[in-house]
Amino acid sequence: MPSTPPSPQPITPDPPEAIARPLLTQSWLDLTFVHWAVDPADVALLLPPGTVPDTLDGVTYVGLVAFRMHRVGWLRLPGVPYLGNFPETNVRLYSVDAHGRRGVVFLSLDASRLIPVAVGRLGFRMPYLWSRMRVEHLDGGTVTYTSSRRWPGPRGAGGRITVRRGEPIEEPTGLEHFLTARWGMHGAFFGRSMYLPNAHPRWPLHRAELLECEEDLVAAAGLPRPAGEPVSVLYSPGVPARFGPPARPAGIPTP
Repeated sequence: MPSTPPSPQPITPDPPEAIARPLLTQSWLDLTFVHWAVDPADVALLLPPGTVPDTLDGVTYVGLVAFRMHRVGWLRLPGVPYLGNFPETNVRLYSVDAHGRRGVVFLSLDASRLIPVAVGRLGFRMPYLWSRMRVEHLDGGTVTYTSSRRWPGPRGAGGRITVRRGEPIEEPTGLEHFLTARWGMHGAFFGRSMYLPNAHPRWPLHRAELLECEEDLVAAAGLPRPAGEPVSVLYSPGVPARFGPPARPAGIPTP
């Protein structure tokens, strides 16, 4: 596998293509993005075949993203009002494949609804885990996310994150675009490497102050425990999103 990807596509704040016929629709609400810088060599073996760490100035990142999933729906059907609404927290890495497609790789996705977790694990081979979770809005523009894993384990993994929302960001930095403007997901589905594209409006981002971060989800996902303060903490009220069918060429060739 090469140490650098061939000609990655440019980072754009808007999706490169619209998704006219969505496979999956949903909204992501009340998001907090917490990121730490990591050495690409430390995460390369955790990525799917045919992908390498996506880097900015030689550095890649691990993200802890907490939010509320809202009205998950199939095709063009209305989103499901109960089963499609739940808190979620994911641990993710940043990837690029041999076609230059930038994306994210999910190492874990903790969610509070058992049926969506079972469908994600059994139907799509996604690393969903069932957890007790809560998202609370407090006084002063603060939001708290709590979670504790139920199944399949490690039981009790989770934590508590509290942020204070700051001012809107008029023009995100290059790093902020790199971490949030992600228009696809790399993963292995039924033994094949796939790229699943997504599209949504441009992120409405706010700077955020991290008031509390007690978590062990990053370590439970197989990464070293984060050392030091995160390099980026952002908040967004959210966006509606669409996922398209697997992109062609469907397979990600292993270099």
